[in-house]
Amino acid sequence: MNLFSVSWAALRAAVADLSDEDFERPSGCTGWLVRDLVCHLIIDAQDVLITLATPSHREPTRDAVTYWEVSGTPPTGEDPLDALTVRLAAAYQEPHLLKFHLDDVGSAAGRAALLADPAGRVGTRDEVLTVADYLSVYVLEWTLHHLDLIACLPDPEQPPAATLTRSRELLERIAGSPFPASFYDLDALLIGTGRREPTEAERAELGALAERLPLYLG
Repeated sequence: MNLFSVSWAALRAAVADLSDEDFERPSGCTGWLVRDLVCHLIIDAQDVLITLATPSHREPTRDAVTYWEVSGTPPTGEDPLDALTVRLAAAYQEPHLLKFHLDDVGSAAGRAALLADPAGRVGTRDEVLTVADYLSVYVLEWTLHHLDLIACLPDPEQPPAATLTRSRELLERIAGSPFPASFYDLDALLIGTGRREPTEAERAELGALAERLPLYLG
């Protein structure tokens, strides 16, 4: 629960620090500029609010690991929802409007998470998770998107160390195998999700795991 707040606060602070010019830079998400990614974060924050306001009495069907749909196919940016996000972002016209909306909805999502019962159950995507598992999903989501946000920025502020470590742990569980101990958390996340190609030395250290990477999470 705490790491959700830490990762979300860090990501929102990173957006608040962007210059107008930064919004036109490429992001780490295929086909998206930084402005498109920020628009996606607004949609994510709305999803958090909707899900936390959708209690369920059913038994959980997913957890923080099994929630993810894993693909071996990289995103192309041509998915209809991805294209819709680009159009929505362009409709804001001014970067400060994107910042304002993210701060407004994002603050509400953060407060809702703090007020939620970790043992409660919520419904999303026709599945049921505990609140704790659902918010853990977003620790990984926020951390990866923080890396996407700063991918082409000069002198970027990295995500908090604790959220990098937790995200690595989750990714290792999704992969079904640990990354080499010599890998920094940042490199494990970038390589594991296809955000960076491993060097020849890193590929050798990965061993059999290299054949199952990268994991594209959706």
